Amino acid sequence: MNDGDAKAVRAALSAGDFGGALQRAEAMLQGDPADAEALYMAAVAARYLKRYERAARYLDRLHEAMPEYGRAWQEAGHLARAEGDDDRALAAYARATRFNPALDASWRMLAELLERAGRSGEANAARAQERRIAELPGELVAVTHHLHEGRLLRAEEVCRHFLRTHPRNVEGMRLLAQIGVKLGILDDAEFLLESAAVFEPDNIQVRLDYIDALRRRQKFAKALDEAEALHRRDPDNPLFQSYLAIESMQTGEYDRAFDLFDAILEKLPRDPATLTSRGHALKTTGKQAQAVESYRAACAAKADHGDAWYALANLKTYRFIDPELARMREQAARPELAFMDRVHLSFALGKALEDRGEYEESFHFYQQGNALKRTQTRYDRARMSAELAKQGETCGRELFADRTGAGHPARDPIFIVGLPRAGSTLLEQILASHSQIDGTLELPDILALAHRLRGRKAGTSRYPEVLHDLTAEQLASFGRQFIENTRIHRQGAPFFIDKMPNNFRHIGLIHLILPNAKIIDARRAPMDCCFSGFKQLFAEGQEFTYGLTEIGSYYRDYVKLMDHWDSVLPGAILRVDHEDVLDDLEGQTRRMLDYLGLPFEQACLDFHKTTRAVRTASSEQVRRPISRSGQDAWKPYANWLGPLREALGPLAD
Repeated sequence: MNDGDAKAVRAALSAGDFGGALQRAEAMLQGDPADAEALYMAAVAARYLKRYERAARYLDRLHEAMPEYGRAWQEAGHLARAEGDDDRALAAYARATRFNPALDASWRMLAELLERAGRSGEANAARAQERRIAELPGELVAVTHHLHEGRLLRAEEVCRHFLRTHPRNVEGMRLLAQIGVKLGILDDAEFLLESAAVFEPDNIQVRLDYIDALRRRQKFAKALDEAEALHRRDPDNPLFQSYLAIESMQTGEYDRAFDLFDAILEKLPRDPATLTSRGHALKTTGKQAQAVESYRAACAAKADHGDAWYALANLKTYRFIDPELARMREQAARPELAFMDRVHLSFALGKALEDRGEYEESFHFYQQGNALKRTQTRYDRARMSAELAKQGETCGRELFADRTGAGHPARDPIFIVGLPRAGSTLLEQILASHSQIDGTLELPDILALAHRLRGRKAGTSRYPEVLHDLTAEQLASFGRQFIENTRIHRQGAPFFIDKMPNNFRHIGLIHLILPNAKIIDARRAPMDCCFSGFKQLFAEGQEFTYGLTEIGSYYRDYVKLMDHWDSVLPGAILRVDHEDVLDDLEGQTRRMLDYLGLPFEQACLDFHKTTRAVRTASSEQVRRPISRSGQDAWKPYANWLGPLREALGPLAD
């Protein structure tokens, strides 16, 4: 987009020269048919010229390109009102405020239309939102627009500038925390929200955001305490019940979570979000049939609820019937479908069609889902390669030789590292079936420590070079903190597993702070591992999986870094190939237990009978005996995997 052209169109609109504005906007679209601002301005101009069909065509193109662009839905509301269609206008304004809650014109129009429809209570709520926006400082309204229209860095810049002169403004703090969450700076977000809650303890939205931040940081006990406090304020409030149910799940109190979900569904029997959350809890506890029933009820209640459709696909064992496939296709064809619903449905359709052997169309949907997710991420393949290479350059033999005897002496942790979809959940399930080993979660503690060691100065990082400057006391303190902070996830066994796969990037840090910890490298054949990651929609993180070139490059860098760790820490890491586990389960299980210094137990071979909660995408697979169904799953897609082969290089063979 040429900024000068855009300014000319905006000037023409402001001057009431709608014909000229439309002509200029259309000229912009000749150069770039997907220019979102040109499409928006063309739609506005066409509406003022009463060329409604043309305006609708521009908006359809804009909705398809940016389904969650609030201003586009506001303009759709204006267009529907101009055409005398109040119902369509009402729906459009509601979407606009959902995607950008700072659109005061949409709240005003909503209030008017709701009042006209006899829905006075909802009209009053809309007016209250309009008043709230009017009372906000102009800078924070601008921040909200930037935030919800994807301009995160600009939103952060404006918000920080505002808070320098208004340091105790709670809404400013809340907005900066939201920006921090989107940028992955979770510790700052947590601190901001904790402070905001002190300043305004009765601000419910701040408390809800604080719970979300705590959950993202896996501070489940604290998140549960906060959810309990909200629930005590109003025990019958479905929103508070839902938060408490989710936090109860995170701390393993599943019976309580189910009771709370049931209480919500008594009041709101077709609430799709609650039905889906209950399905997740049922899946995690091994109740697959009931989970399927709950997910299907969510899909029946809201046909475009992509989260539930993907949850069914993500069971890995569910097979969609023809009417379900038809409903998913119908929803996926809707141009106004919300962004994440489209992402979820794309991955679900990819899996459904894969199961039917319709590989070309299956790949189309997998590719579409990945392309959509990639637009959300800030992943930089070259920067990641440089970051991993720096670990090898910085963490040489001399670093570990100089720190001999340093760190915390605990032998409790067992780290399972590697790439996602490499078989780490299977290894965890095997080992966690041993009487002396607890399975936990993919714990964020090592990644959080590495982030802290980077330092706060924008654009620079002191990590991993800072490892050379840490004293023996600091290393021991970091190790001790890890043991203390992870205790909440344990059930009392002398050993426990942390299976965060990305910890392979930080093996140097792990060995320095916990020199007696055991590390297992879960390795899977490159094409199988990478394509399995490409097919998976991850709840958070793993941005490198949303492209064939990206995941192939990451796998190659991972292998190179693991070779380095093996060189500088000989014998410290046990590599376990997934294919060897499939070939010789008992032999590889005994090999792992020998490495850990533990006696063999038959329960490890009967891992599929273990009743522990499993929260990863492989939860249903590890509740069944060993299967080779995932081997060579990439081969039917070989015609479309050239970029992956090229990125892997010799490893592809």
